[in-house]
Amino acid sequence: MKEPETVGEELRVKVIDAIAQTMDLYGANYSFGQLYGIMFFEDRPMTLEEMQTSMNMSKSNMSYAVRSLIDSKMVSKLNEKQDRKELYAAETDFFKAFQAFFVTKLRREIDVMRGAIVEVIPPLSEMILEVGTSEEEREQGLKDLHKLKHAESYYNWLHKFVDDLERGVYFDWEPGAPGTGNVDNGSESEPGA
Repeated sequence: MKEPETVGEELRVKVIDAIAQTMDLYGANYSFGQLYGIMFFEDRPMTLEEMQTSMNMSKSNMSYAVRSLIDSKMVSKLNEKQDRKELYAAETDFFKAFQAFFVTKLRREIDVMRGAIVEVIPPLSEMILEVGTSEEEREQGLKDLHKLKHAESYYNWLHKFVDDLERGVYFDWEPGAPGTGNVDNGSESEPGA
């Protein structure tokens, strides 16, 4: 990333670094988080070349970073072009960015885990019921089956949570409402009133 030249740029870099660290916590590449942060502060769409200049990154790494951000729906490729070059823009609404990022990541987790659980439960159940299965193996199989059934119920719950997240259920709040961290100092009402 380029060195900041003004106080405003230094302040932006602090936020960009925080965005990159946060995305890194959730399994996204730190430099991809930096790229999203840079694009977040741009007041216009950017070309790959402009991003490459801002990040000092190779063209192949830049393309991979942009594809990854597009897959996470944090960046979109625009239909218009600038001098025949593709244009990309970051999602600047943090609610939408959060929604897109986590829906994408959680759906992948759900698909992978549910697929494995659905594949394993039938043969495990058959093994437990087999006449030739030893008592020790049957007991271990029952323990595993219990754990997998519990995991299955969790992934069913997570699937519903992700569906609600995608529909925006958790974003239906008013500024100043209880639990939002925003205090309406002009209100005389008591809690729970």
